[in-house]
Amino acid sequence: MSRTKTIQDFLRTDIVDIDELLALALNQSKTSLYTNPNYKINRDELARLDILIQRRQSGEPFAYLSESKGFYHLNFKVTKDTLIPRPETELLIDIAMDLFKPDDAIKVLDLGTGSGIIAVTLADKCPGWIVHATDQSKAALAVAKSNATTTISFSQGSWFDAVPEQLFDFIISNPPYVEENDPHLEDLTYEPIEALTSGGDGLDDIRKILLDAPKHLSSGGCLLLEHGYNQQKEIVRLMQQSFVDVRGFQDNNGIDRAALGRIK
Repeated sequence: MSRTKTIQDFLRTDIVDIDELLALALNQSKTSLYTNPNYKINRDELARLDILIQRRQSGEPFAYLSESKGFYHLNFKVTKDTLIPRPETELLIDIAMDLFKPDDAIKVLDLGTGSGIIAVTLADKCPGWIVHATDQSKAALAVAKSNATTTISFSQGSWFDAVPEQLFDFIISNPPYVEENDPHLEDLTYEPIEALTSGGDGLDDIRKILLDAPKHLSSGGCLLLEHGYNQQKEIVRLMQQSFVDVRGFQDNNGIDRAALGRIK
């Protein structure tokens, strides 16, 4: 009969993310793993670990295994109904908080909220803001609601259909912007495709947002969009048709990532 395996036995392997998988299967912190390397893994724990290893080796992102992902200063529940939060999107939070003060009584709309990372983070950091969040996916909205730390108004619907006739001081969105035939999609097969792609050039949803946003912005209101690495020039051109003071921003990797404009 083979001997019982220990934490150390697995830590010595080259299995991808083995320390994170062990911590998840054993319900221990990574620090605990390294301070208790001779812990003998029981049958139930080993079965859970084997399943997690198989799922991870098949390419499933760790965030979907753990059902959580850190973003800005909070930890968010994520499911396969939502995109996994990316650190690049934290740029939008920084820009928003530079535009308005935390106690300003402004009305904010997060379009296509997904797991709620933008709306929840802004509402948590800026107590004076009245935050609304929309998504066309009922399942995604359920995840976003579970992540909320303060009062947020959630509405289901496609873009502005969810908030008819409402006006906002600030609209923010990380919409789908990947080209339908982008080869990088092969690495994103576990994430909801409808939250990623937007037409042949990736700009179908952004064009719709730019067309309808002026009807939902108060005088002097601002629109902030995340976009792909090669889309800023075209988005700025489109935005200048209805907006002034249009600016582009780069993320921490020096990649064009966001565009901001103020309604004319």
